[in-house]
Amino acid sequence: MQPISGKQMNQTEEYDLRIITGAAELFRQFGIRAVTMDMIASHLGMSKRTIYERFRDKDELLFAVMDSMIGKRREKTDTILDSSPDVISAIFAMIRTGTDHAAMMNPLIGSDLRKYHSKVLRRLKEKCENPDHEASMKILEAGVRQSVFRDNLNLEILSRAFSAIVSMIIDENLFPPEKFLQRDLIRNIILNFLRGISTARGIGLIDSMEHEI
Repeated sequence: MQPISGKQMNQTEEYDLRIITGAAELFRQFGIRAVTMDMIASHLGMSKRTIYERFRDKDELLFAVMDSMIGKRREKTDTILDSSPDVISAIFAMIRTGTDHAAMMNPLIGSDLRKYHSKVLRRLKEKCENPDHEASMKILEAGVRQSVFRDNLNLEILSRAFSAIVSMIIDENLFPPEKFLQRDLIRNIILNFLRGISTARGIGLIDSMEHEI
């Protein structure tokens, strides 16, 4: 086999990105289970065989889509943290971004993943460990440095609790969307959690921005 040149490698990566992006668009619109490889091929204007040359099955493609989304979320978190005046402002910006992102996602995506693609979830966990936990740790560490969060906290415990709380409020079995508004869940759960770990300065910042939720 001939070695792959840098130019060929870039072309291959661009090709993969096109397939991943197209599949992600369909998953966001229709959910995961409803989208077939035939639909993806038609959407991209290419043959199904071409897609299978790059991704051996739907799970492989779905993993690539989810891995890409996790990477983008990490980058977005870092960008917001770096550009915000304080960590509370950053958290509120992340909430707004997350709310806007959720509004564009088919609500079936989460349940489809858990019910029909558990192997993909396991692979993601093995590769990424817990990306939400990692993001929570960055937020908490920044808050302590800025004297927004108390400095006598066990950040390892709190980062895991914070990521679990975020997962909890999007659990539609626990909080059916027809009964609970995301805004109310954020105000009653996330903001009160943050108040509990905040300094007086942090509480003041939360109170001054609560109306934005």
